[in-house]
Amino acid sequence: QVQLVESGGGLVRSGGSLRLSCAASGRTFGSYDMAWFRQAPGKEREVVAEINFNGGRIDYSHAVNGRFTISRDNAKNTVFLQMRSLTPEDTAVYYCAAAPSLLEDSVVVPTYVYNSWGQGTRVTVSS
Repeated sequence: QVQLVESGGGLVRSGGSLRLSCAASGRTFGSYDMAWFRQAPGKEREVVAEINFNGGRIDYSHAVNGRFTISRDNAKNTVFLQMRSLTPEDTAVYYCAAAPSLLEDSVVVPTYVYNSWGQGTRVTVSS
């Protein structure tokens, strides 16, 4: 497993932007698929975006598609989530997650495979 530490959360006004970062350590970062999940108050954790080991496959949830961008820098063992046009509905604790990759260019692991988690970073969007 890898150790994950998120940063970049905070308070932002509706329509604003934030960039989350997740620094990984422990094993070979480039052999892991990465994802961002979020959990809003009173709701279940949901996947927001996924990126496979080399960035060849990226998926977004319908709720954030077109507003959020996931990316990774394997040389720096870091994955990012650029969030734009934020709304109060984006208010949640955001978690970074990692899973051993299938190491296929166009494939990302199923969401239930993610088994390494960060502590979360809180994002609050005011109206």
